[in-house]
Amino acid sequence: MNEGMDRTPLTREFFDRSVLDVAPDLLGRTLVRRTDEGPIELRLTEVEAYAGEIDPGSHAFRGRTDRNSVMFGPPGHTYVYFTYGMWHCLNLVCGPAGMASGVLLRAGEISVGTGMARARRISARKDSELAKGPARLATALDIDRALNGSDIVAGHTAPLSVLHGTPPPRDQVRSGPRTGVGGDGAHQPWRFWIDGDPTVSPYRAHAPRRRAT
Repeated sequence: MNEGMDRTPLTREFFDRSVLDVAPDLLGRTLVRRTDEGPIELRLTEVEAYAGEIDPGSHAFRGRTDRNSVMFGPPGHTYVYFTYGMWHCLNLVCGPAGMASGVLLRAGEISVGTGMARARRISARKDSELAKGPARLATALDIDRALNGSDIVAGHTAPLSVLHGTPPPRDQVRSGPRTGVGGDGAHQPWRFWIDGDPTVSPYRAHAPRRRAT
């Protein structure tokens, strides 16, 4: 456990702001995942902002569906989705209810429960790769659709919560285009990361899928 780290839980008011304010402000915060085996803690090092129905890159761009309905609810909840038939990704809903904005948690450093994370991420060559990318992060923390809609400000018995942690100095925060986002949302500088941190995932531009001939 990180000695001296501020373990004050973040409040719903923290998430009830513009996604472009919340996203960079999540860097350095500590995500706590409580499991039957014990807690896993992760210091967030990379995130992406998605601005709902005004953002072509967002799952909510075309409106509410069964899949994304939690995004339209109150802030401070989780949006977990399944992608490519293989992986889960974890987002934190923010902004006023109805705005459908959220922050994708892309990467982080496991600080507590490393052994449990390793058992789930046996292909990781080193600890800095355990949660290096959104699917890896979800796998390391045992995140799946069962946690969709979880209240992350419900208290110390909740399966997920976020602590104040140790935010980085502002001059260490970088921003740029989001990974894998194409079309009209491709160039929005809404990916935020801690400069030089080894757990940050590599940037990849959107690559259109080619149709079979």
